[in-house]
Amino acid sequence: MHRKRPFFLDLLAIRLPIGGVVSILHRASGAMLSLAIPALLYILMLSLRSAEDFAQVQAFFDGGLGGLIGLGLLWALLHHLFAGLRHLGFDIGWGEEKLPARLTAKLALLAAIVIVGVVALLRLLQSGGTP
Repeated sequence: MHRKRPFFLDLLAIRLPIGGVVSILHRASGAMLSLAIPALLYILMLSLRSAEDFAQVQAFFDGGLGGLIGLGLLWALLHHLFAGLRHLGFDIGWGEEKLPARLTAKLALLAAIVIVGVVALLRLLQSGGTP
């Protein structure tokens, strides 16, 4: 029996389970962190060079685009950490069943988002309510 196969795979039509979404985001966050290392090392070098350069780096991360970049990197770090801990739990046999696996996936995803949201809110309150 010959079935006609599709010519393309519509990735937007596929509904992944929450564990699949967390796993893909784990890979994406790891790639984002790896690619950000040279820029972060350069920023560290600038901030340690002089007080003026430190103030310039601080002003960049206090601004709109720099703040968003910082929050994005914080999300990537936290998500990668929480999803990595979830995967390490699987390696030792914890949470492999369907319901615990879904719960830990939701917790890993939600924890990173909530922590980044709290940090963003604290930064907003600290700056006097202006983004």
